[in-house]
Amino acid sequence: MPSPVAPQLAGLVERLIGAPLPIRIRAWDGSESGPADGPVAIIRHRRALRRLLWNPGELGLARAFVAGELDVEGDIADGLSRFWKLARGQDLGAVRLTTADKLDAAKLAARLGILGPRPKPPASEARLVGGLHTRRRDRAAIAHHYDLSNEFYEFLLDPRMAYSCGYWTQDSAPSYGLADAQTDKLDLICRKLALRPGMRLLDVGCGWASLLIHAVRHYGVTAVGVTLSAQQRAFGMARVEALGLQDSIEIRLQDYRAIGTDSSPDQPFDAISSIEMGEHVGQDNYPVYAAQLHRLLLPHGRLLLQQMSRGAAGGNTAPGGGAFMEAYVAPDMYMRPLGETLNVLEAAGLEVVDVHSLREHYVATVRPWLDTLQDNEAEAIRLIGEEQFRVWLLYLAGAALAFEENRMGVHQMLMVRPDADGRSGLPRGRTSTLGRDPELDHGPVTGGAVTNGAARPVPAEPTR
Repeated sequence: MPSPVAPQLAGLVERLIGAPLPIRIRAWDGSESGPADGPVAIIRHRRALRRLLWNPGELGLARAFVAGELDVEGDIADGLSRFWKLARGQDLGAVRLTTADKLDAAKLAARLGILGPRPKPPASEARLVGGLHTRRRDRAAIAHHYDLSNEFYEFLLDPRMAYSCGYWTQDSAPSYGLADAQTDKLDLICRKLALRPGMRLLDVGCGWASLLIHAVRHYGVTAVGVTLSAQQRAFGMARVEALGLQDSIEIRLQDYRAIGTDSSPDQPFDAISSIEMGEHVGQDNYPVYAAQLHRLLLPHGRLLLQQMSRGAAGGNTAPGGGAFMEAYVAPDMYMRPLGETLNVLEAAGLEVVDVHSLREHYVATVRPWLDTLQDNEAEAIRLIGEEQFRVWLLYLAGAALAFEENRMGVHQMLMVRPDADGRSGLPRGRTSTLGRDPELDHGPVTGGAVTNGAARPVPAEPTR
């Protein structure tokens, strides 16, 4: 009678890493090994281990999980947390297998029937072609994630379709939730930009138009948004038309590098926002992005970037977020330490006014998204399929943990373009600069939107 699989696997792994398994494992033969408390990793098929032989580490594990060959019973975030603590505590990145270790692993693989040809990657894995961060490839990278399904994003996000870190202004009020935090985030951005009636706002990477609509309805600006996602633009324009804001909002399917060129002329803008788009620009192109934002901004104009960072804090410096994120969620994404980003922005001629960390706000933002996904599994699978559901489950659980453990950050960076004489045009008081002084605070107007200084009734946004 063959020996149970799980104890054999556990014994080999524990010897190689020099520590007990942090979670329990259950093999395809029903055998189990490891601690009785907490989540259970279920190896449903030998193919999961074959993937690890061909791609040891995160990519092999991710492919097995996305394909359904590896599963988690219990809290997936807890399981990820235990693995990360083990990797950090045992310095698994420095583990080097001896010849004897490799021979023992090969013998066990042969005995369990794991050896075989490289399995095909799951269909949901990104397959981009062309030069890194060419316009064509950037469109494909954005489409891979953001053109998944407008219906799915409606299901997952708040009614305003804000897909970025919220700003949680109340800790324990039972009536305060994700939708309120996203509204408070949109308002915080508008106040920091000191938006006033008659100003022109550019939103680079405008998503489903949540900021454009908020700024026009409550601050009286006219606004231009650009996105590379055809589905985002279609959804955003439908919202704009439903609210009767066509004369105030333009949404373009356009690369940031094409704004204000001979083929797409534009006057400089009074204010510019770019919310969690800079991560998609790439390392080599970030100076181009910063220079373009500077060029499109009027002297004394304000720029607000909300952007994720990744650096040495927490011991993880993978700029793309790791093999799983790069292959399945956000291909070609690049996150650098905050200080490096600020250096590039200053080199472009922008003056940094304020840096505001929202890292722990992102934990509170991602958790409701993850709860929605887990609590409505059947509906999520109907919308995007089994593979993509598993991608998003792993993505959101991992993201919540990365922000919670300070392995990723997110900041709002407020900048100004000084004039030719070096003057910023900013008020001297800090609260005034950040848009909280009554003299600067022209909105939002309770019960109405600002248009040329006068309030008018605000139509309700369409509900789902």
